[in-house]
Amino acid sequence: MMHFEKIVLIAGDGPWRDRYKSLGANVLVLGPLEPAQLASFYNAIDIFLNPTLRAQGLDHTLIEAMLCGKPLTATRVASITGSVIVGTEVGYTFLSTVASLKVALYRVWHDGRGVLKRKGQLARQSPTVVHCQSATKMVAAYERLFLCISNDGESRDIYCTYQSSSIEMSRSS
Repeated sequence: MMHFEKIVLIAGDGPWRDRYKSLGANVLVLGPLEPAQLASFYNAIDIFLNPTLRAQGLDHTLIEAMLCGKPLTATRVASITGSVIVGTEVGYTFLSTVASLKVALYRVWHDGRGVLKRKGQLARQSPTVVHCQSATKMVAAYERLFLCISNDGESRDIYCTYQSSSIEMSRSS
């Protein structure tokens, strides 16, 4: 049986930072990441774990991980199970107890990389991610409209002209 070294990467900062650093050599606390570093972080992980103790609305880190095709493991709170991890297809949930987290992590380990990869692919195609991509396109269209309405100068023509190629490209993606 082959033994693979497990590394836990912790991004962000908070009151638990020093405690995380003391957990051992396999735990790397990266601290806060700049937006330009996020893609590298998400690409370096096999699964995204978000242990929270309370509901906090729609957590953008879960959606970022899904956009990068990563399966999720998160605390079973209504704001997550009601909108992001609505089934077992894209990830795992656990109660906010150490015992429940251990069960979820054992499930991840037992399922293996093949299942994780499949869950990540499904996460990237999930309705939550598709909705966010559509919302981004809608925001861009409204921004263009507002710039058209508010701009009297030379750039008015830029914002107020129908851009068939960009619309056609957005429909095909």
